[in-house]
Amino acid sequence: MKLNYSSGLFAILLVSLLASCGGGKTPKNAQGQLIGVSPRPRYFPPVPYGMVYVPSGTFHMGPSDEDVNYAFTARNKSISISGFYMDATEITNNEYRQFVNWVRDSIAHILLGHVKKDGDIDIIDWKQKINWKDQATYEKIDAMIYAPEDRLYNKKEIDVYKLVYHQETFNWDQAKLRENHGKPRSQFIVKKDVPIYPDTLCWIRDFSYAYNEPMTRMYFWHPAFDNYPVVGVTWHQASAFCEWRSKFWEDYRNSKKLFTEDKFQLPSEAQWEYAARGGREQTPYPWGGYYIRNKKGCLLANFKPGRGNYPEDGGFYTVRADAYWPNDYGLYNMSGNVAEWTQDIYYENAYSFTSDMNPYLRMDVPDDAVPKMKRKSVRGGSWKDIGYFLQTGTRSFEYQDSAKSYIGFRCTIAFLSRSKNDFNKK
Repeated sequence: MKLNYSSGLFAILLVSLLASCGGGKTPKNAQGQLIGVSPRPRYFPPVPYGMVYVPSGTFHMGPSDEDVNYAFTARNKSISISGFYMDATEITNNEYRQFVNWVRDSIAHILLGHVKKDGDIDIIDWKQKINWKDQATYEKIDAMIYAPEDRLYNKKEIDVYKLVYHQETFNWDQAKLRENHGKPRSQFIVKKDVPIYPDTLCWIRDFSYAYNEPMTRMYFWHPAFDNYPVVGVTWHQASAFCEWRSKFWEDYRNSKKLFTEDKFQLPSEAQWEYAARGGREQTPYPWGGYYIRNKKGCLLANFKPGRGNYPEDGGFYTVRADAYWPNDYGLYNMSGNVAEWTQDIYYENAYSFTSDMNPYLRMDVPDDAVPKMKRKSVRGGSWKDIGYFLQTGTRSFEYQDSAKSYIGFRCTIAFLSRSKNDFNKK
C-alpha cells in the first residue's frame, strides 16, 4: 500500500514537472494565454452531391387544413429545426443499384480471395478486378449463385437473397441511459446482416387481380427506369443504405485526409414536413395554395386523381424522380410519386410529448415485436394515393419489415454550423 502511494505521488510530481517545463505542445505566440490548440485547418462544409440545403427555422407542424378524419394524430405544434441537407429527389433505382453492386462485388471479392492486410485486419483489395464474363469466376463464387434447381435454362445468376450488407451501428437509445453511463461501448454496438435487394414482387402482391408483372420483371434493373424512385425497400433496407452511404463517403474523405461529416440518415418526421413546406406557412401542399391543380388546370403531382384516372397527371405508376416543379427549397416530389420512409416510429399522440427542438422519435424494434411497435411513419403520399395524402401535414404508417411498390425514401445529413451563409463572408 505504501509502495503504491509513493508510486502515485511520483507520477503526479512527474506530470507537474513536465507541465511546468512546457512538456505539452504550446501554440506559438501563446504568451501564456488560452488560445486553443493550433494549428487547426479552416473548415468549409462540403455539399453532398445531389442534395440541397434546408436552412434552420421554425414552423407549425401539423395539418394546415381541417382534420377531416378527426383522428387528432397531428395536432399543430410550433417546432424549431436546425439546418440540414436533403436529397433533392427520392433515391433512384440507379443510385440504389450502386449500393447493390457494391455489396455484390464485396462478397465476390472475398470469395475470390481479393483481400489484403491493413494492420491486424483483412480488408478488400478493391484494385483487383472481377471478370464477370469469365466462367471460371462463377465457379469460384458458386456460393453466390442460384442452386441448379433454381435456375432458368441452367443460366448461372446471382442469388439476390445472398446479397447481405453487414451493418454496425450504435444503439443510442440504450447508451444515453444514466444507468448505462461508463459501461463498455461494446454493449451498445449493434451488428446485423440486412438483405438489401428490393422486393420486386411487391408490384404483384400490392394489387390483387392486376397485371403488373412487367413492373416486377423490369422496374428495378431496366435502364428505362434508372431515374425513377426505387421501391420495394423496407425501412431496414433504407436505413442500411444510409449507413452504407455514410461509410462510403467517410472512407473516401479519410483517404484524402479530410474531416469526416455526420452520418446520412432517413429524415425525422419534423425534418420531412419542414422541408416539404419549402418555407411556406399554413399551406397544405409543397407548392403552396389549397389546390392540386394550377390555374391552367394541370395537376401538380403524381397521384390518383378523381376516382382513379391514373394517367391524367402524366404518369401511370411512378414517374422520374425529378418530374414536376420543385418546391422553394429545390426538393422534387415531396408530395406524390412515392411515399417516403422517415426515421420515426408512428405514435398517434407523438406531438404531445416530443421536444419542440428537432423532435425525433427513433426506436430500434425487432421484427418479432408486436405489430403496433413496428410501425414507422410514412409521409408524402404516392402515385396510388388520393390528394389527401399529398398534404404536408398528413401522417400515415407502414410496418418496418414491409416492402411496398409505392414507398421509397430520401436521405438527410446534418449541417455542422449555424448557417451556410457564415462561410460566404470574407
